[in-house]
Amino acid sequence: MTGLWSLWRRELVRFFRQPSRVAGAAGSPLLFWLLLGSGLSSSFRLPGAAGVDYLEYFYPGTLVLVVLFAAIFSTISIIEDRREGFLQGVLAAPVSRAAIVAGKVLGGATLAWLQGAAFLLLAPVAGLHVSVASLLAAAGVLALLAVALTALGFACAWSVDSVQGFHAIMNLLLVPLWLLSGAVFPLTGAPVWLAALMRLNPLTYGVAALRQTFYVAAAPAADGLPGAGVSLLILAAVGALAFAADLLVLRRGRLE
Repeated sequence: MTGLWSLWRRELVRFFRQPSRVAGAAGSPLLFWLLLGSGLSSSFRLPGAAGVDYLEYFYPGTLVLVVLFAAIFSTISIIEDRREGFLQGVLAAPVSRAAIVAGKVLGGATLAWLQGAAFLLLAPVAGLHVSVASLLAAAGVLALLAVALTALGFACAWSVDSVQGFHAIMNLLLVPLWLLSGAVFPLTGAPVWLAALMRLNPLTYGVAALRQTFYVAAAPAADGLPGAGVSLLILAAVGALAFAADLLVLRRGRLE
């Protein structure tokens, strides 16, 4: 537990000493939300949910994007730690591989969750009438999303040799996952092949669960997806698989 705690704390200390990371992780999603939401609000019509404009519909997806960007930025430190020799020292210490992975993942997930939770304060601006209970439920979903996305980013970061290669993998893998999650456009009305990909996308269920926390009765554009409980189970399973993949690449991967 000492090793886990030390790695978790180190991620937070490094983050708060680099305030530019906050702007990079939170600034871009905020601009996307304001510009796209304002530009499409007048023309967006959501089937079966009259009165929901694009700023409101796009808000849960933007929350997920904030967490996604923060997770990507946090796992870049893995490449830097390998290059600077820090991880060699950690692996030589009497610390289990699981503690190393957990410390790095939980540290990055904590940073991603903090930024996503701060963005929750803009829910009234999006036109959402939220209660304390719905905010707490949304914060819980964001925590699970942060762990799953950071664990996935860890596996990708350990498998590449450069920051440039890591960004290429992220753009090729995680950004399309977000685009096909129902964050930008609803599953209803999508072509059959695209709707099938969206239903296979695990991030779709994370966005759906987050949206359902704001609409207790029925979330707009639920698209026949399962309830929040089943969606969270799917997301938890993805996080567990990603953590297992982290352990695998840590044991088989090289340090330099």
